[in-house]
Amino acid sequence: MTDEGFMGPPWQMDWTLKAQAARDALPENVRKMIDAARAELVTAKDPYFRGVDADADLPRDMKVRPVDSSRPKGARVLLFDNGHGWMTYTFIRRCEDPQVVVEEIFWQ
Repeated sequence: MTDEGFMGPPWQMDWTLKAQAARDALPENVRKMIDAARAELVTAKDPYFRGVDADADLPRDMKVRPVDSSRPKGARVLLFDNGHGWMTYTFIRRCEDPQVVVEEIFWQ
């Protein structure tokens, strides 16, 4: 737990069945990129990546953007492979078991 009363990284991560099936259907090299993106998410101090250049510590081929800018605590999209793929996720900040939930995976 942190001083704020919340648990900190590494965060738990869960996948919807649809996202897990999409990930499993991709080639191995793409799954490795997704695993690298996953590692960045579960170890981020703030999985929302709020603020100007908050995602500056991510690898050069990854960026995080809000899905809807009017919802600051809403879903995010993590772009990987220089924008050729993305994963849409939400962060559920709970005292007991905060976690990242991946809702969609796409790669082209």
